[in-house]
Amino acid sequence: MVLYEENLSSISKCLENLKGFKIIIIDNAGNFRLKKEIEKFSALASRWWDTEGEFKPLHQINPLRLTFIEQQVGGLFNKHVVDVGCGGGLLTEGMASRGARVTGIDLAHDSLEVARLHALESQLSIDYQQVSAENFAAENSAQFDVVTCLEMLEHVPDPAAIVSAVCEMVKPGGYAVFSTLNRNVKSWLLGIVAAEHVLRWVPKGTHQHQRFIKPSELLRMTDVHGLQAMKMNGIVYKPLQGFMLDEHDVDVNYIVALHKPDR
Repeated sequence: MVLYEENLSSISKCLENLKGFKIIIIDNAGNFRLKKEIEKFSALASRWWDTEGEFKPLHQINPLRLTFIEQQVGGLFNKHVVDVGCGGGLLTEGMASRGARVTGIDLAHDSLEVARLHALESQLSIDYQQVSAENFAAENSAQFDVVTCLEMLEHVPDPAAIVSAVCEMVKPGGYAVFSTLNRNVKSWLLGIVAAEHVLRWVPKGTHQHQRFIKPSELLRMTDVHGLQAMKMNGIVYKPLQGFMLDEHDVDVNYIVALHKPDR
C-alpha cells in the first residue's frame, strides 16, 4: 500500500474509527430489521475488499455490473452519480475509476470508513455520506445523471421507499440502475440453499427469501415515478465459465436499467 503524506491524517482518522464496531440505532418505528441488517454488514466491514472473503461473489460480478451500467447510460465519464447502499465501495470505486463524479451513501458507519480508507489508497475522490436514501433524496431531488442501487433492496424493510428515493434523485434524461434477487423456487434453491449452505459463497442468513423481489414488482414501483425500463439482464453462474450476463435468464439475480424521460 502506498501512502501519500497529504493523506496520512485522513487515513489515521479512518483507522481510529475502525478500532471498534459501532451499532447504529435507527429510531424510526418498524426499522428493527433495518438495524439488524446494518449491524450485519458493519460486522463484516473490514472484509469488504478481501477478494476471497464473504464478499467474493460481489468482486466477481462487479466487472459485469460496471459493463452493464456503462453500456446502458452511455458511458460514465464526467457523469454525476450516486451509489445508494454503497457498502465498502466496490461499485462506487469502479464508477469513479471510469471518470464519474461519485457520491456513495449508506447507513453502515463501519462500511463507510472502510470505503473512505480504500478510496484514499486508490487515490480516488469519492464523497461518502452516512445518510438514508430518503433523506438524501429530499435534499438532492433531480440532481444526478445516474443513480445505482445494487444488491440492496432485498435487505431493507421497505423497498418501495428506497425505489421512490432513487427515482427522485434522477434528473430528467438520467438513469436508474437496480439489481436484486427474483422470488421463486429456483432463487431459493440457488440464492439461499446453494449459495449460503452448500457452496458457502456468503454467510448463512445473508438473505431471506420472502424479501426477494420479482421483476414485475420492481417495475411496478418504478412505473409510479415515470421511469421507463430499457434493459434487463440476469447475472448467472455457469460452472467452468463463472458469472456472466444473460438477457434470457432473470430467474435468480437480475439487473435493470431505467430512463427518466426529459420533461
